[in-house]
Amino acid sequence: MSRKLLALLTALVLLLALATFVYYRRTLAAVPVDPYALVPDDAVLVLSTHDHPALVRHLQETELWDNLTAVRYFQQAAGHLALADSLNGGSARRNSLLSLLGRKLVITSLHVTGPGEFDVLYQVPLTQVSEYRQVRGLLETLGRDARYRLSTRDYEDQELTVLTEQRSEFSITILNYRNHLLISANPSLVEAAVRRLAHLDTPTVLAAFNSTDLLKLRGVDASLLINYRRLPQFLDVLFRRDAHGQFDQLTGLVSQGLLGVKLTGRESIFQGFSNPETAKGALQQRLQGQPAQPLGLTGIMSTRTALLLHLAANPGRTWPAAPRGTTDSLGISGALDSLRATFGGEMAVAYLATTTPGSRPGRLAMVRCPVPARTANWLARLRRLQGNSPAFTRVGPYQIHPVGFTEASVLGPLLSPERPAAVEAVASAGVLVDDYLVLSDEQTLNGYLADVVAANTWAKTPAQVSFLQETLPRARLSIFIDTRNSWNALLGVLTEDRRAGLLRNEALFKRFPQMALQLAPPENETLPDAQYFTQLLLHRPNLGPATMQPGGATANGRVLAFKHELTGTPTLLPALGTRVPAVVVQDSLHTLHYVSAENAVLWSDTLAGPAVGVSLLPAGGGVPGGLLLGAGQRLHLLANDGGEVLPFPLNLPDTVRVASLLAAAPGPDTPARLLAVTAGNALVLLDAKGRQYPGWQSKRLDFPLAGRPAVLAVGGRNVVVAPLQNGYVYAFDGTGTLLPGFPLSMGARLAGDVLVQASSTLARTRLSMVNQHGELVSFNLSGDVLSRRRIATWSRTARFRLVPDLRGRSFVLTREDGNQLDVYLPDQTAPLLTQRFVTSGDKAVQFFDFGNNRRMVAVTEPGPAQVFLYDAKGRLLGGEALPSTGTGVGLTYDATTATFQLVRIVGRELRRTELRVGG
Repeated sequence: MSRKLLALLTALVLLLALATFVYYRRTLAAVPVDPYALVPDDAVLVLSTHDHPALVRHLQETELWDNLTAVRYFQQAAGHLALADSLNGGSARRNSLLSLLGRKLVITSLHVTGPGEFDVLYQVPLTQVSEYRQVRGLLETLGRDARYRLSTRDYEDQELTVLTEQRSEFSITILNYRNHLLISANPSLVEAAVRRLAHLDTPTVLAAFNSTDLLKLRGVDASLLINYRRLPQFLDVLFRRDAHGQFDQLTGLVSQGLLGVKLTGRESIFQGFSNPETAKGALQQRLQGQPAQPLGLTGIMSTRTALLLHLAANPGRTWPAAPRGTTDSLGISGALDSLRATFGGEMAVAYLATTTPGSRPGRLAMVRCPVPARTANWLARLRRLQGNSPAFTRVGPYQIHPVGFTEASVLGPLLSPERPAAVEAVASAGVLVDDYLVLSDEQTLNGYLADVVAANTWAKTPAQVSFLQETLPRARLSIFIDTRNSWNALLGVLTEDRRAGLLRNEALFKRFPQMALQLAPPENETLPDAQYFTQLLLHRPNLGPATMQPGGATANGRVLAFKHELTGTPTLLPALGTRVPAVVVQDSLHTLHYVSAENAVLWSDTLAGPAVGVSLLPAGGGVPGGLLLGAGQRLHLLANDGGEVLPFPLNLPDTVRVASLLAAAPGPDTPARLLAVTAGNALVLLDAKGRQYPGWQSKRLDFPLAGRPAVLAVGGRNVVVAPLQNGYVYAFDGTGTLLPGFPLSMGARLAGDVLVQASSTLARTRLSMVNQHGELVSFNLSGDVLSRRRIATWSRTARFRLVPDLRGRSFVLTREDGNQLDVYLPDQTAPLLTQRFVTSGDKAVQFFDFGNNRRMVAVTEPGPAQVFLYDAKGRLLGGEALPSTGTGVGLTYDATTATFQLVRIVGRELRRTELRVGG
């Protein structure tokens, strides 16, 4: 073959390869994969998540994370991943499959796969080649281990990877379709997803809500798609078949629902919309047009109620009377029809708590009677027609009379007893309680009425009232569950294997003891796009130290009211997965509270005195990080749950009280250095492992401190800088010995903190202070004064202070003279702001510098209890002060929204305010 021909053929092959590549990129690869098109149609629930760092953080804040990680399935999966990571070199955080989730759209669908069985299908997208290699590496690592077997098989032209545990034969099947991983322990679910690949143009499970993306809404952690038509099938897996007939009927209201999931400190809220059921004969057709009703039963609902099904329906309109028999010569059927005509548009069935597991709960059927006297007359007529005795049992002001009809005969089939027809019981007794007729057996009614007489009702229970205030005011269907009251009954209706699983995860089930599912119909149900507003609320009673309260316009609705007065300055801490800070605050009883970014109190801890030096201590030197603070004679390091991190607390001598606490960052091999300032003007230097430095047991100074001292490391040496009010600055090394050149005179008395610009040597480390002659003095740790310049005129009554920002990188200078305050920037001769106040005492000045000229000065005036906020140009924000009873405020800046978030204390309230500062 000639060289020209060979070159021509090579060029043709290259062109063909290039054309194929371009075709693939512009046709097949350019078309994105709809992940919902891969979900099999028989899914009961579909959970979609997109921000897993925030989701995990919210699960931790709601205290669900520890419960979820204790679930057996989670532990098994975590065990396999941990083994793979250890076999692959131990880099668990970097190589774990869980690290792939990030902020991707991950879909989890639940399917009923057989009698009494359900399985889950996971879908995880891969966006980078490195992620594909990471997953492949994990599988191959496990496949090489003798405890596992890795194999592949083909199914309809798709390659499935199967990882099997040899001992248990438990396996997972994995399909990679265009960089979308489909994973399930049930191979039939992956095969069902493969079969959908041939029909990608057919409607997906999300087709009814294609125009709705709840994940784009702020604060939504996940979205949940519910297929109500398949919900009874799923209930068969969990409960005995004769135990959920009423719920099966109620699912006839809606066909599908899409809910957004929001996890907060004390509750989890699922809100969204559901499509009405269109099947002929469904409950929706019977209830359409009947208005939603408020829950009017709160005044007569016992606190022992385990489950309440409330329906806004008129029994006579919803379920017409059955045809009358020809043998009814006494007219009982007509009397029942007349009795039904006295009922209003509200009916309910309630189950009461049982004392022993598995025992049948007491059951109450309730219906509203707009005119109770008419209902009482027809009840009396029915007793006479049936020949029942006029005798009754009295419980308080209520009379229990016998009745001779079933609940279903007057209220409809929804309230028929859940028991076989052969032993179907008659509602043997009834009682009129306020505007409601209550039907049940006499023993159940006696116990129920005793609760009503004793005022043990929902309306008289603060925790229940608080819960009901969070629910919808009107609904067509409401289901209320108290998990504490329903626990014993639930054990009786679960299938045997599910009962064992419930007992293992009892803490998870009881985490939110109050639950409510509500469906509110649209105003106009005849519109083709009419939908039910749906809310599922999982609530925990507020037994903590604070409650959420609505705030005014300046509080942005984020007000947390505590039981006791708050004191001090709120400390803002970064929270994982959000730019909104967490807050640490203390009350007048010296109880420290950790408030999450969602304004929920996650933990509280009572201390021996006021908390000082509250800050985050980074991990290092063999000591885990945590929240560092001092109180009384102790130094504390608290973990995320508020528990002490060993070896803390560190105990100082009994005669010592911590007045201030500072920390120097730890090194690779050395723990952080802690400098405690005592109330007796002494310094104590120790490390985060509790070891005191020689010469620092309690170094008492001869004169009071002018401000906060500084602790730092320079060239491997520990240095402590202490400015005193007499105008001298002392600098000590790690053994408590004065550095050469110290004490150093600043030329006049001192007040305020010292600003440190650390460097690698003592001579290059620069420190700055202002003396009471108005001079800004800079010096180094060799004892040399580097510069001295006057920033403002001085007088005998003027007081000067240096105020560093929180990071210690910049500062402002203040001059107070009587009731006038001037604030100076160090590079400007004219004051940034000048303000005259009502009072003449010392005022707390805070300086916040977030870079790019985003600065803020906060001046707290303690007498009138108010704070003045000034922007980078010295303008008073809002033209007036804000209420603030603390000794200072907290402030952060969010660059994504260009807003400041102000946190302040007003009496018992912790208030958050978003501020927008214009140019």
